[in-house]
Parts: sequence; structure tokens; C-alpha cells
Amino acid sequence: MSLIHHQLLVIDDDNLVRQSIVAYLEDSGFEVVQASTGKEGLTWLADNHPSIVLTDLRMPDIDGLAILKYIKENRREIPVIVISGMGVVRDVIEALRLGAADYLVKPIVDMEVLVHSINRTLESLELRYENVAYRAELEKANRELKEYIRVLERDQKAGRRVQSKLLPKSPAQFEDINVAFKLIPSLYLSGDFIDFGLLSNRYMAFYLTDVSGHGAASAFVTVWLKQLVRRFFSENHRRRSSDFFDHGLSELIALINNEVIHSGIGCHMTCFVGVIDLKTKEMRYVFGGHLPFPVLSVGDQCEYLVGKGKPVGIFEDAQWEVNEIQLPENFSLIVFSDGILEILPPEDLIEKENYLLNTVKDNTDSVESILKAFGIDHLDSVPDDIAILKIDSKLH
Repeated sequence: MSLIHHQLLVIDDDNLVRQSIVAYLEDSGFEVVQASTGKEGLTWLADNHPSIVLTDLRMPDIDGLAILKYIKENRREIPVIVISGMGVVRDVIEALRLGAADYLVKPIVDMEVLVHSINRTLESLELRYENVAYRAELEKANRELKEYIRVLERDQKAGRRVQSKLLPKSPAQFEDINVAFKLIPSLYLSGDFIDFGLLSNRYMAFYLTDVSGHGAASAFVTVWLKQLVRRFFSENHRRRSSDFFDHGLSELIALINNEVIHSGIGCHMTCFVGVIDLKTKEMRYVFGGHLPFPVLSVGDQCEYLVGKGKPVGIFEDAQWEVNEIQLPENFSLIVFSDGILEILPPEDLIEKENYLLNTVKDNTDSVESILKAFGIDHLDSVPDDIAILKIDSKLH
């Protein structure tokens, strides 16, 4: 450690002792100021800031204890080393109580002991300054972080409002088909998304998608996805709706897959997409790596829909099979995103699926009853986004 630029104040009424200490310290590389009385030392201290004060304890006008009290009350950042011939334990205790950094007893036979004490005190002083600077930087960083979080939360809340406005109205009704949903985000924004709508006053199309990841990036993909689906139907508006009912789902999924892969967004998604003929109650549907399977409830029976299909946005040459099913007059179709699996008690996936099926079986009256059955009716956030879409045709 460099000794240069460290100014020391030596206060001692014994001229011979004081001058010998000053001479040795100057030879050791310190800048030293000396005072022959306590009053002289305090007067100099009022306008100057030494690195360390070295003071005798017993002096005729103002003693070392008074100097210690003054420094403790007014300049406590300056360390004090007491050098005294009075080796009374009471004085030592009082000096240390008042904040003395060290206590050396005269005569100092080996001046290197004094230099060692000074160096050790300077090291502690510099460490204290570093800690103060570190705390100041840390407080500044914390303030900046709090402001960043505040801005981020504000922006994400604004994004959440935008995303919410893009969601369809719930509940909704298309002839005798009722649709309702609930979306519980893990953060302000959700990577899960639900949409549905009427085609040619006969077909009700719908999808539930789960974008990989969390937060803003995933949520922005859901916004982009809604616009992509809208563009698909706009560009195919001249096409007969019956053609879309028979073949359009696989074309739509293939379009989304191609767009996701070549967009460079760094996300993929799972989805369940379907379309129902409101007149015949036939349903076409496509799995895009979706888990858990949708649950179809008819009377006292409750079972998973069957099908398979790869996630969207990973495999360029992927193809998706369109599945067909004749829905009964009265049914409930409940589609979950995979976030529901995170809150189920069982550890094993098969056990989770059995638990989900058994829970849904007796709670198909409404989305609210499903939420209550799983104990998530009052949750504002969850480990992973949870989306629940319920489609039914029941006599109420």
C-alpha cells in the first residue's frame, strides 16, 4: 500500500517524543503535521482533514480523551491512534470506547510498531471507504433497478391490456354452441392464447395455442399469430367454407409452421385447432404437439380425444392429420394448456392425466366450476400460463 498522500496529525506536548515520532514517520514516507497542545491540534483539525490523528492521552490543556470525543462527535471518519505513557487500564478502556483505532504505550522502543499500527489503520480506513463507495453504488443500482422494474411492469401491464383486447368475448354463443374460457398468466403477459369465430354463419372455428417461453416475447407471438390467422381467412375468403371445413385446418397449421420457422422469432408452439359444423355437429380437429389431450364429456362419460401431431415451428417437412368426430347433441369439450399439469398433485404424467380426467368428470357445468375444482379460481398467477377453453352444447 502506498504511504504517499496520507497526511498524519501528531499531537503531543512532549517536544522530544513528538519530534522523534514526526522525524521517523516522515522518513517512512508520510506527510506529517504536528501540534504541541491539544488546543492547537483541534484548531488545525477544524479546517483540515488528516488521514489519521496520533495523540498523547495526558496533556495539560486539552487531553487526548477530549480530542477523541471531539472527533467522535464531529469528524468520526478520522481514525485516532492513542500514544500514551499512562498505561492505566481505565484509560485504555475509555479511549477504545471513544473509538480509538489503537492504543500504544510510551516509550515506543521500536518505531516500526507504530508504522505497522498506522498501516493497519489505513488499510481499515480504505476498506471502510470502499464499503461506503460500494454501498453508494449498490443503492444507485437498486434505485435504477427499481425504476427499470417499474417501467417494465408498466409496459407489461400496457401489453397485457393490448393482449386482453385481442382475446374474443367470453362467454359467447354460436346458435346452440356455447364457448367460454379463462386465461391465467404466470406473468403480466401470457404465452397462451385462445381465439374463436364464426365462418359463413355455419362453422365455428377455434384454437388454443401455447407458445414456448414466458413473458413479452411469447406474448408478442400470440399477437402475431392472431394476425396471421386473420390474414389466412382474408386471403381465402372466396374459398367455400365447406372446403376449409374438410381440408383447411392442415393448410392453416402448415402456414403457421412455415412462418414461425422462417421468421427467426426463436419460439415454437403447441396447439389444438378445431372447427365445428353448427348444423351437423361434426368436428374436424388437429393436434400440434398439444398436451394434455382435450377432454370430451358426454353424459356420465368423460374421455380424452385421440390424435397426434408435431409441435408447430420446429420441423419444416411436418404434416398434420385432420381428425373427425361426430359430436352428440349434448356435450362438453374442455381444452387445457399444459400449464394445468404443473399444478396437479401427482408426479407421474399418466397419473396427472388420470387425475385431470377424474376431476373434470364431475365439474363440467362451467369454466368457473372447473377452476374451483382445481383450486385455481382465486389465483392471479401460476408457475406456467394456464388456459382453459370450454365448448358445449347443452340444454340449459
